[in-house]
Amino acid sequence: MLTIIGCGNLNRSDDAVGVIIAQRLQKYLAEHPHPDVRVYDCGTAGMEVMFQARGSKKLVIIDASSTNSEPGAVFKVPGEELEALPEPSYNLHDFRWDNALAAGRKIFHNDFPQEITVYLIEAANLDLGLELSPIIKHSADLVFEEVAAIIRQNVEV
Repeated sequence: MLTIIGCGNLNRSDDAVGVIIAQRLQKYLAEHPHPDVRVYDCGTAGMEVMFQARGSKKLVIIDASSTNSEPGAVFKVPGEELEALPEPSYNLHDFRWDNALAAGRKIFHNDFPQEITVYLIEAANLDLGLELSPIIKHSADLVFEEVAAIIRQNVEV
């Protein structure tokens, strides 16, 4: 099972890039169905990431980043490099997807993906807004094509 999760906030311009790519991949799967591939829009809900990833062999997460790198830069990072246990908090909004990776591995053990890849696209604009910046749209197209290729490879296996 391959699970692909898009994260982000649709109301914060480029922060929406992971969600938008996930929605495009859902349409792609509707036209090219495969029973062993699931795509989810998890928004900003880290807990949802943890539960949707459970039971998968491979996991791909797509999100925006804000690291002062060049806008539109795409980073492909192994999940274990980014997972982090959450800081103690009573607020579930503080539980992000990087926390979900660490917690999911601890809670679900072998029922949590061992192969995790994270695509991060450096945002140009995180202000309130409903549109992606042009450079982010281009990067989103590149990541969409790469993840669609992963889906096709998963189908052939």
